[in-house]
Amino acid sequence: MNRRTLLSSCTGLAAAMALGPLAPVAVARPGQAEPVRFRLPAPNGPYPVGTVALHLADTARPDPWVPSRPCRELMISIWYPARGGAARPAVPWMPPAAADRYLGLVGVPPGRVLLGDTHGHEGAPVGGPSGPLPVVLYSPGANASRSFGTGVVEDLASHGFLVVTVDHTYDAAAVAFPGGRVETNPLGGVSDYAKALAVRTADIRFVLDRLAVLRSGGHPGVRPTPLPTGLRGALDLRRVGMFGHSLGGATTAATMHTDGRIIAGTSLDGGAAGPVVGAGLDRPFLVVDTPGKGGMENDPALRAFWSHLRGWRLHLTVRGAAHQSFGDDALILPLIAPLLGMSPTDLEDEVGTIPGHRAQAFQRAYPRAFFDLHLRGRGRLLDGPSPDFPEVAYAR
Repeated sequence: MNRRTLLSSCTGLAAAMALGPLAPVAVARPGQAEPVRFRLPAPNGPYPVGTVALHLADTARPDPWVPSRPCRELMISIWYPARGGAARPAVPWMPPAAADRYLGLVGVPPGRVLLGDTHGHEGAPVGGPSGPLPVVLYSPGANASRSFGTGVVEDLASHGFLVVTVDHTYDAAAVAFPGGRVETNPLGGVSDYAKALAVRTADIRFVLDRLAVLRSGGHPGVRPTPLPTGLRGALDLRRVGMFGHSLGGATTAATMHTDGRIIAGTSLDGGAAGPVVGAGLDRPFLVVDTPGKGGMENDPALRAFWSHLRGWRLHLTVRGAAHQSFGDDALILPLIAPLLGMSPTDLEDEVGTIPGHRAQAFQRAYPRAFFDLHLRGRGRLLDGPSPDFPEVAYAR
């Protein structure tokens, strides 16, 4: 759940992730090896993907991390099935200004690794199935960015979901705002998790409020960013789900406890904290963990939360996975580990022994199966163990 120690380390995931969000141009110097190039596998749904980034401001809430800021500002991205978007530019995996700052924070020079663009076309018209689309919110791990879930998010969009990813400003390592301003974590990383959970819960509830403004015909953002054609009519706010990785998973549970608008939630190797541990939930919830230290076997709070779930519930354990197997890290880290001098043991501690393509296959299949079931009422993957995923253990 904690990226703070990783961000302060010269090896391990912090350096690895710093190498990931790359500066916009990488030129090899004489004698320097060519940069390693990475691009996420294409989503496998039937629809192309569109996306738009929006700047939001909660003027009723001073920023809890930086009191001198009179309001709480967030950046979100909306991902959706598109039509006719091939002529529009694909957005980068992380905004270049945030990527540059992220590199500087960890002391890694630019130009060593190139992460290509996403498969999301900026501002493309909304397409996909007819009628409003089910909405899914995504919250990343502590000290992470909304970019780290892009592989799962754009695959969901390619299958007809509208997905909203949220950067929790001053919790995330670096957030780029319009005009080139970049905000970083003033403390160098999250350490007060109770506060972070409360702030994130308020963030998600505010995002839901702004989505309601968008659905009713208003503009949700600070600036009049052009909205993709068809976006307003594409949100079905009666069918809202949420998922997150690590602290984002705990945020999903905590937000569902305080806000009934979210009707189904998934936690990818996240814990549970706050009132929801004892109160539980009466709506569908999927707990995904690993056999390691963060799993339910070794987390009393997560076991207590599980015992108080009163709605549909499922606990999946992914054999061979580790904490960073749930996100784009699972593919990025093995690619760049040699550049970091990471030993096989170091790498295994981060991403486990599960092959990257299997980690990616799980990420794409199971969250979508959960939201298909509980937001669309279809699908059978979650009925029981699947021969297509022998590494996944089921418990109810």
